[in-house]
Amino acid sequence: MLCQEDNRVVFKYDSETLWVEPWGPNAFRVRAFKSSILPYEIQALSLAPPITHSPEIHSTPEGVAITHGKIKATITNRGKLTLVNSQSNAVILEEYSRNRHDLLDEKCSALEIQAREFKPIVGGDYHVTTRFESQDPNEKIFGMGQYQHPYLDLKGLDIELAHRNSQATVPFALSSRGYGFLWNNPAIGRAVFGKNIMSFEAYATTAIDYWIYAGDRPAEIVEAYMAVTGKPPMMPEYGLGFWQCKLRYESQEELLRVAREYRQRQLPIDVIVVDFFIGQCKENGNLTPSIGQILELKSLGIELMVSIWPTVDKRSENFSEMVEKGLLIRTERGIRTSFDFEGQTLYYDTTNSQARDFVWAKVKDNYYSHGIKTFWLDQAEPEFSAYDFDNYRYHQGPALKVGNIYPREYARTFYEGMKKVGGSDSIVNLLRCAWIGSQKYGALVWSGDIASSWPSFRNQLAAGLNMGMAGLPWWTTDIGGFHGGDPEDSGFRELFIRWFQWGAFCPVMRLHGDREPKRGVHTSSSGADNEVWSYGPEAYEICKNMQLGLMARGRRYLFPKWLKIRVVEGVFEDVDILVEDDFNEVNVVVEDCFVEVDVIVDDDFEDFDVVEDDFSDVDVVPEDDFENSDVAVEDDFIEVDVVLEGDDSSVVDGTSELAGSSEVNLLRELLEPSELLFELSELCFWVTSDVDDWVEDDKSEEGST
Repeated sequence: MLCQEDNRVVFKYDSETLWVEPWGPNAFRVRAFKSSILPYEIQALSLAPPITHSPEIHSTPEGVAITHGKIKATITNRGKLTLVNSQSNAVILEEYSRNRHDLLDEKCSALEIQAREFKPIVGGDYHVTTRFESQDPNEKIFGMGQYQHPYLDLKGLDIELAHRNSQATVPFALSSRGYGFLWNNPAIGRAVFGKNIMSFEAYATTAIDYWIYAGDRPAEIVEAYMAVTGKPPMMPEYGLGFWQCKLRYESQEELLRVAREYRQRQLPIDVIVVDFFIGQCKENGNLTPSIGQILELKSLGIELMVSIWPTVDKRSENFSEMVEKGLLIRTERGIRTSFDFEGQTLYYDTTNSQARDFVWAKVKDNYYSHGIKTFWLDQAEPEFSAYDFDNYRYHQGPALKVGNIYPREYARTFYEGMKKVGGSDSIVNLLRCAWIGSQKYGALVWSGDIASSWPSFRNQLAAGLNMGMAGLPWWTTDIGGFHGGDPEDSGFRELFIRWFQWGAFCPVMRLHGDREPKRGVHTSSSGADNEVWSYGPEAYEICKNMQLGLMARGRRYLFPKWLKIRVVEGVFEDVDILVEDDFNEVNVVVEDCFVEVDVIVDDDFEDFDVVEDDFSDVDVVPEDDFENSDVAVEDDFIEVDVVLEGDDSSVVDGTSELAGSSEVNLLRELLEPSELLFELSELCFWVTSDVDDWVEDDKSEEGST
């Protein structure tokens, strides 16, 4: 049965109900469920935006069509859903269904594969799968969060929808075919972007729920997505400076000694971090920041960040009370332990509002009230000793059903707590994971405990861009990687310098890591020194110049160049060129012993600066991946080649002036936080000097920024 209910089209057959309704301009929310009424589900979407124009709904002999701005949905009498760009008539998504009953469907088949599949689970939930035809094997898919692989384009990949240390699932896909797709479900699951089928699965849920938007440009689509999931607050000034951290400063005096040294060397430093072992969320002798330490750092112009873990040790003075009040994650079987590190620990349950209030009260009394205003929220996935997602239960349901929402509610704990006590509108806290909507709670995400290696470094470029296109503009890494790396090793020094040079262009420049050799023999032991001057005099001069030369030039608003392009005949024009072949801005070196890089140079950049190679005695030259390159530029270990669009190229060495440097500040007033997306177009960044033109061009288009 097909019918209309207000602005919604409804299909009912047997026990299934399908809803298609407007949800913001040019967008539909699609829901399917088996119960008699719509079940309540945790979700990422905000309340439905007001509808200024009612959708057009028409019945035909074959079914019903609903049109809302640029998007149109048709539902056949058999319940098959197809989504179309109403302006170009290009099919956006078509459900993948193979059955012998719908004889009007040209893809009628005896395979008996359902487009919307509900497999019942004991207890009333379902393992659901929704399937779509692949319209184009050359389609490109971006976003979906942070994964440790080198692929910027996700087409052809099988992706786990679950959080792990260094993996953050943010299930929003941005397609080169002119649509954005949000899988509105926090369940553990799977997404497949195959050449034949695109599918999304939730392993335990009660409904299929997704949001889809049709747009002319990627920037327009991302803006619409963030309008229904939340925009980030503005980053405070100190947040975009230089952050110093290591695993770990073992005393107040050690941390203060490092802070004083930065000031004596006249090096920029805005944040310094106290890593784990803060005790019972209160002062704990020499390990926890004292009032005097906080005041001295304030006098040096340095913000103190304190690490907070969501773990609760069974020996903690808070443990019994939190168990009694039901504030901890539970296990379904076996010993009640979530994470085994320096003792058996459990996680506080961020899906429980009482647990959020309890934790914030402890932090407020013992830290915030003493002047510590920014926090490092580690273990945010949360990290389990065994990722047996079916063995954990939260206040709002089993981990299989609601687990991916944990990091968003972790960020919410602190954001809402800080707002209640009169905190600034510019709130930022550092988290190791995120889900849809984390950005609106001031989440700055870093990419977790990654290896100190060249492949790991390369993976972060794709991870950062895809996080940005999934709506998380504040993102960074551990410069140099986390695991391992000896500051005395020449090979690691090369990696560190390359990572540091790249880090200067990240939204947040953060130095962290667990360096070798360790001090002591325990898992809690401090790593080797990890300050700018810890890597030898040559590395120090390079890093110092990068800090002085680029950090002083203002905010780094970096976003994908291809966000500017438009849809032509159902696909984004020139997306292959802009995403795969655009290497003419800031050249990021991601291989060791790198002595030459081919750079594609447009007509505007004919006079490219060539610098002599400091590694000319190295014989290894990497294979040329860039066949259509015009210019070979020898690589300088000290300097970074930068091209400002519409201007000549320039060399940034910390002392020379950037071409068009007056525009590199990028006019913070012109850009909303939702536009602070991150350019990692394969191996390069785009530093734009024509922000005025770009913003004005975008404003001239309906529905764009």
